[in-house]
Order: sequence, then structure tokens, then C-alpha cells
Amino acid sequence: MSREKDEIILRGLKENNLKNISLNLPKEKIIVFTGLSGSGKSSVVFDTLATESRRQMTLNYPAYVRYQMPRYERPQADLMQNLSPVIVVEQRPAGGNSRSTVGTYMDIDPLVRLLFSRIGQPAIGTANDFSSQSTFGRCPECGGFGQVITPDANKLVDFDKSLREHAVRFKPLSPSGWQGHWMMTCGLFDPDKPIRDYSEEDRRLLLYGPREGERAYAPFHTKNGPQNAEWDGLLPRFTRVYINRDISKLKQVSRADVLAVSAHTRCPTCQGSGLNPDVLESRINGLNIAEYDWLELSELLEELSNIRDPMGESIAKQVIPGVKQLIGMGLGYLSLSRKMGTLSGGEAQRVKIARHLGNSLNNLTYIFDEPSAGLHPEEVHLLIGMLKTIKDQHNTVIVIEHDLSVARAADEIVEMGPGAGVSGGNVVFQGPLEGLSNTPTAKALEQKLEINHTPRNRKGYFTVKGATDNNLKDVNVEIPKGVLVSVCGVSGSGKSSLILEAFKERHPESITVGQGGIGVSSRSTMATYMGIMDDIRAAFAKATGRPAGLFSFNSLGACPVCKGKGVLTPEVAFADPVTIPCEACGGTRYSDEALSYRYEGKNIIEILELTIDEAADEFNRPKILNRVHTLRDVGLGYLTLGQTTSSLSGGEAQRLKLASQLRKEGQIYLLDEPSLGLHAEDDEKLLEVFRKLVDRGNSVIIIEHNLGFIAASDWVIEMGPGGGKRGGEILFEGTPEEMLDAGTVTAKWLRAGIGRRHSDTK
Repeated sequence: MSREKDEIILRGLKENNLKNISLNLPKEKIIVFTGLSGSGKSSVVFDTLATESRRQMTLNYPAYVRYQMPRYERPQADLMQNLSPVIVVEQRPAGGNSRSTVGTYMDIDPLVRLLFSRIGQPAIGTANDFSSQSTFGRCPECGGFGQVITPDANKLVDFDKSLREHAVRFKPLSPSGWQGHWMMTCGLFDPDKPIRDYSEEDRRLLLYGPREGERAYAPFHTKNGPQNAEWDGLLPRFTRVYINRDISKLKQVSRADVLAVSAHTRCPTCQGSGLNPDVLESRINGLNIAEYDWLELSELLEELSNIRDPMGESIAKQVIPGVKQLIGMGLGYLSLSRKMGTLSGGEAQRVKIARHLGNSLNNLTYIFDEPSAGLHPEEVHLLIGMLKTIKDQHNTVIVIEHDLSVARAADEIVEMGPGAGVSGGNVVFQGPLEGLSNTPTAKALEQKLEINHTPRNRKGYFTVKGATDNNLKDVNVEIPKGVLVSVCGVSGSGKSSLILEAFKERHPESITVGQGGIGVSSRSTMATYMGIMDDIRAAFAKATGRPAGLFSFNSLGACPVCKGKGVLTPEVAFADPVTIPCEACGGTRYSDEALSYRYEGKNIIEILELTIDEAADEFNRPKILNRVHTLRDVGLGYLTLGQTTSSLSGGEAQRLKLASQLRKEGQIYLLDEPSLGLHAEDDEKLLEVFRKLVDRGNSVIIIEHNLGFIAASDWVIEMGPGGGKRGGEILFEGTPEEMLDAGTVTAKWLRAGIGRRHSDTK
């Protein structure tokens, strides 16, 4: 009797835009979900399959334990069978606090500390003593932070203003706070004279307080009369109150607020390591633990391999696999000390992947969200090899991906569509790649790159000279103005250092669209994010004579039962959470009164249900029309005005963020991997946005791996040749056509993309 086919069975999926679809997914295969942005890929993979697997896994724990764990609502589906435990590797930040590093995230740092405690010379003590967070191990000067933070008078004070005009730029010390009021009324300082016009003595007293051995009495006036107090100086007060204390307990001040008016320099005592100098005396083969942390991973692997002490060798053998996994993911240029918060989305995801590669469990389902993000075409083969390794260990690999190279490596393709949003949510193809035809992905697979043979004329140059940010090696470059420029190169080659740091420092007026999130919430909609909801409410208010707040579900117009949420989530102890539509408003979020008023024949809900395309024909207000047209330009015309930003796919969120920036006035646009999360069919829409920007006289500079964008540019700059210390140099500057004859790694893939044979093309 033949063995029953083992596959994941999904029936009647209805999450988000899914149209009651059914799927059978074979196990121990690489399955790539593809389709346009917003076509329903994430709704199947994350919102249904992964959520249900996690929900069922928590059912194995006692009820009181489950209540302390993340709780998942059962997805909208008729049947979900044969699920296996899931490991989800998303594009979201890896989490952790500001001190989280590659070494801590990979659990390598504890082993390195153990290594130094066992064989470091001179011997110091326990492994914990080698931590900057231990009482013994932390640097006495900087408290383990590695930086000395001091108030910067030029950031803290606007010397051209008076105290009353908010010369002090730090809110708690401004006139609106009691300390600022005290400065103005204590009698020591003229509150209406610009600080620059103070005598040298008065200015010194304001900033630094009285001279050593002297005292400055400054009465604090209250409703009960003046109270005795002494003035200690603006900078000493700032240091004492906001630097030398735990400000996390203060309500109106964040660490970011303090850093914004401070200078932060590397601690001279610990050289930025955060460690006690006594700890740094302990060495292995000439290197202390801070130098271990600063080594590139490829160099660290060599050091670990050179340890000969039997005790140290056994510990090193536990460190080496994690380091090799990171190197195998193309991250050999990173160091253990690299902050997780400074990694690009693609780098962070590969660190997550490397962490899971050490897992010896099998019969799992691994889910990856665009793992090729941030990878140069040269590096994608590393990713594909990793996916195959995971599959070969008897696991199922499900990948949401737009990269065509990854799609070609799949055992099975599932394409969602045919369109996006309300036009998506169906399975348009499932099967092996060779059966794929007449779909957006099939067309993209057949399409060859189109090289820009008629680049625009350059209108001068932006000059960057002597750039040494991060790994840049004294870089000098002239970047053309008034054209579309692509900056490419392998991971860690210096692209971001050149554009987002060196160039931005010299041209702070640039408008930057990075990879960060858009601050989504269930109450944030397309209309509110684009800043047109106020105008829509104003239009209703003018037409009806009612207050504008009546047309907001966050204000007067909220449904009195669900308070504008549209749903109710009853708290049922020890049961799975259940979200039900509010019966009072039918999920509209609005009160009956708000829905009784109309503008142009439609109530507020009917207006918010309009798609962006439909809204362009509904309004005549220039501001609304301009922003609606911008959303159409970036290919989001199918979304509705009232769609919540929390429901957007990664590609949609990226384009929404871009649209919100495009409406700003500016000459220079810097974009960090704008093709992230986009299907090949969406790329052309975004390229058209860039072309229009350039045609209107703007300069557009993109950091990009996407060969289609590079081929369509007017000018290309390639960084390299490697990552980290092996990068930081300019390998090529010129047009895409000139690049076809270059000897760089990107040029190799560009030639392959147009089908040109070349001696070094794989």
C-alpha cells in the first residue's frame, strides 16, 4: 500500500482579501509564493498558516501558561490540517535594546566571555567580569556605554534668541517649564536680551554657573513668595539632571531628546568598548576581548581556529559554527560588536536566518519573508544554497519572494493575484515553474533587461571629497545633478555610507526615504497618513454645517459602543482571543449621527470606501487631488482611502512612505532600496515616478541591487570590491551602457540580464 502523501491542507481561506481559496502544499519542498504587492501572499502564509500553527502550538501548554504567552486568534478558514511547527523569519527589526549586537543576538558573546575567563592572560575572573554590564567589568568613566555624553552648548542654546524667545532648545529648560521660568525670573539674567548680547561674565554664569568657590543666589518665585535657591549653570544642571541619572522614569524626556542636544564622543578610558581597563589587559594571542568584538567575522574565524589551549579549543569549537553560519550568509564583513539596530533590513534578516541554521530540529516549516532583500545578485546563490540545506534536513521551506532567481530554484510556485487589493486574493497558478505561463511572474521571467541607451544630460555635479565614513577609503566622487543615479555594490561595500552618511552630511537638504517602518496602527488610514483626512472632514463640515470632528472616528463621530475601533474583543479568560464586528455600527466605526450627513451624495464611510483611483474623480480640492494623484503614481490606486496602514503589505507600505515624501518640496531625493517588496511588474510603475521627478528638475539617487533599476538609470556608481574592510572604494562611474564593458561584479550580472555572452559571465 502506497504511503499517503504528506501535505499541508488549507481550505476556505478568507483572511483580508483572500477569496475563499484552497491550497495543498507539499512538505519537504521549497515553495515560493509570488505575485503583485498586495495580491494576498502574506494573508496566506503569515496571517493564516503561520498564525494557526502558532495558535495550535500554544494549546500544548497548561492554561495558566498560555495566558502569559502571545495569544493568537483563529484565522478565517474552513479547514487547516497537517500543519507543522513554524519558524518565521520576517523583515521586521530583530528587536532588542540599543545595546543589542550581532554577538548578543547570535548568543556568541557569552561563549567569548567564557573563553577569555578560562584562557585569557593575565587571568581576570569569571565570564561575567568580561561584560560591560557587570559591576566589575563596566568602564568607570562611561558606565559601560562606550561613549561619553556631554551637553553641547551650540545645540542646546540658540545664541541669537532671548530666554523668553526659547533660546534654550531643550523643552524642560524652556519658558514652558518651571526651570525655564526660574531662569527668567531669578534676577540673574535679562530674559529679553539675546544670549549673544550678554556680557562674557553673564554668558559664562548662564552656561557654566558660578566660578569655583563662589555661589550665585537665584530666588525661585512661587505663589507663596520667593524661595531660596542657587543657580548651578545650564550645562552642569543638564548633566546632573538628564545625563547622570536614569531618565527612563521621566515622563516628558526621552534618551533621544537628550542625545539631540549633546555631543557623544568615544570614551577615552575604554576606547568605546565599555569595559574596565583592567579587563582589557587580559589577552588571547595578543588580542583583548574588545579587539575580538571589533574583528570582522572572517578574521575572528581565523583567530578562533588558531587557539591551541585544550580548554580554549573546546570553547572555540562551540563559537565557530555560529560565526561560519554568518559568513556563509555573506556577512563576513560584520563584527560581533555591530549594533543590530544599524543593520539594513536584508542584513538583519540574514542574521536571523544564520541563527536558525544551527537548529538540529527537523520536520518544521520555515517561512521566509523576501530573504533576498538587500542581497546583490552575486550573493543570492548563497541564499538559495541555504534554503536547499534547510529543505534537505527534512523541513518545509515557504518563501514569499519577488526575486526571479529564487523563484527558479523553487520546487513549487504559488502565484497569487491576478491583481492587488480587492483585485487579488486568488490562486492564479500552483505547480512547478515550467508550467507557469501568462501571469505577471511568467512575463517577468521571460523579460530581458532594457539598457538605457539615451541617458539624460547631466546638469552639473554634487561633489563629495575625502569621505571616510565607516569603511569608505578617502572617497572622492562627483554625482551628476538632474538625473537618475543608481549606487550599487555587494552587501557592506559602502553604498549607504557614501549616500546616506557622507553625501547627506554635505547636503542636509536632501529628502531621504529609508527602509524604516511607517508607524502603522489600526486607527491610521491611507487618508490620515497622506494628510488629507482633515481636508475630507472639512469638506463634510462645509457642506453640512456640522463640526469637522463629527466626521472622525477618533473624535465626536466615534461609535459609542466600540469607541471608533469597529470591532469588539471580549476578554474571555483562558480562551483564544476573538474579534467580532461591532453590531452597533456594523464595523464602520462611526455613529449613526455621523453617517446621516452627506457630501456629494455620499456619507463619510462611502467616501472612505472609494479607491484612490475613484477618489481622483470625486474631489475638486487641489490638495486632495495632488496627493491622490501621487498615490496613483506609485501604483496604489487600487487601495481605498479608508484602508488601515496596518493591513498593508511590505511593498505597499514602502510605496506609501515614498508617496508621502514625494509631495514635499525638494531638489535631491535619496532612496534606500526603493524596489524592496515590489514585484517585477510594479518596478516599471516606480521607475516612472522617478522619471517624472527627474523631468521636473529634481535629482534622484537610489541605493539599489535591482538590475532593472540599474539598467534604467542615467548614471551608475558601483562600490566595492567586497564588504567591510574589503569595500569602501569606487569601482565604476558611468552610464549603464558603459557599464556593460566594465569588469565589475554588477556589470557581469547586467550582461547576463541582456543575454550578452562574456568571458566572466556565469
